[in-house]
Amino acid sequence: MSTAAKQQNGTAAEGGAFEFVQGLAQELSGGRIELPSFPDVAVRVQRALADEDVRPETIVRLIGSEPALAAWVLRMSNSAAMNVSGRQINDLRTAVTRLGFNVVRSSAVSFAMSQLAHAEELRGLEQPLKQLWKRSTLVAAMSNVVAKKFAGINPDTALLAGLLHGIGRLYIMTRARHYPALFADASAYGRIVDDWHTNVAKAILENWEMADEIVSAVHEHDQVNREHEGPADLTDVLLVGDLLASFHEWPDTLELNLQGVHAVARLDLDRTRLERVIEESAAEVAAMRQALGH
Repeated sequence: MSTAAKQQNGTAAEGGAFEFVQGLAQELSGGRIELPSFPDVAVRVQRALADEDVRPETIVRLIGSEPALAAWVLRMSNSAAMNVSGRQINDLRTAVTRLGFNVVRSSAVSFAMSQLAHAEELRGLEQPLKQLWKRSTLVAAMSNVVAKKFAGINPDTALLAGLLHGIGRLYIMTRARHYPALFADASAYGRIVDDWHTNVAKAILENWEMADEIVSAVHEHDQVNREHEGPADLTDVLLVGDLLASFHEWPDTLELNLQGVHAVARLDLDRTRLERVIEESAAEVAAMRQALGH
């Protein structure tokens, strides 16, 4: 590519970045951000489960209204990670009871992601969507393990928070496809994602009426210097789960990359314990990711 062509592309990317960020700011200020092509039934499941008094029958009817989602929930309930008894089931009510509401939420999110990969509107994004989902299932599984082994946090809630931690990145990706020069400029696009994805995620999850602790965890999970009083919370668990997902293939780098991370100290973790959990939970993490449809 000639120097002139490179300069022209760079100018186009800069102009696109400015216009794109302006649009993001307007969408955030307007509230009620919706993910394009995200199945409506998955959003309705999230909102229904936001009601603490919702009855299982209501959720069963809602899931049953979409046969593909019903089949997905049944498959997940019979997966190795969720079916410790080994007894196969084939009715939705028993599946919902076995999974519990938080895992039903996670199942609806994983179903929605599987549908996005085939959405006509998002054609051309198959590979980045796959990479984002691969990362999300790993963070979810790692967060589930951290909650189970090191914190008094519901591991199913940690699983859900892990699945949702990249929802802002997903939204930005689906919007950026309209700005090909920006999308092709990895540096400019990466800066926008880093600056905006957690605020976008917060707006989406509030629109879905998610619990405050999940919204806060997703919104603050990349703040390695975050301070708070009291024991470790869901945000700490998600933060450590995210870091473990980043470095699980290179455990010798853990000590360096986790230095000064306050959540690690609150969970009373060190390199030895973290390396052990990566090694000992490998099969559990793999089974959980398979259950989520990875």
